[in-house]
Amino acid sequence: SHRRGPRADMVPEIAAAVGFVSGLLRTRGCVSEQQLQVFSGALREALTEHYKHHWFPEKPFKGSGYRCIRINHRMDPIISKAASQIGLSLPQLYQLLPSELTLWVDPYEVSYRIGEDGSICVLYEATKPPSSYGGMLTCKNQMMLGRTSPSKNYIMTVSS
Repeated sequence: SHRRGPRADMVPEIAAAVGFVSGLLRTRGCVSEQQLQVFSGALREALTEHYKHHWFPEKPFKGSGYRCIRINHRMDPIISKAASQIGLSLPQLYQLLPSELTLWVDPYEVSYRIGEDGSICVLYEATKPPSSYGGMLTCKNQMMLGRTSPSKNYIMTVSS
């Protein structure tokens, strides 16, 4: 609360995403707590690096497609790289994690969906500073509308 203006760091968002993926690995009980710690650290570093130049608190949805972590019968390379640090192979990862998982890590909101038709659950939400970007469709909403390109911003016309 001592900060002024939009929060520039990605700490809580990345922590939420990392905690979620680690939690999925933990539920199967095949990975030790020590391994989970190493995995979490590796994933946190990888995401921080990956998002470094793709994080815009003033435009939270900009770059959303780039930040999206996705397992769609293909493992997200960031997850597999962190998992390789604790000796988890791809086949093991496929057994431990959902075969279809989408994780959206955006400024002020982290959410996920398991299964292509699953409902979207919010993991972390912070109050956004008031601004004019409320009308933009997120990567998530575009996907719900069947749009494929997260690079374009579709403007929603809101009829009152």
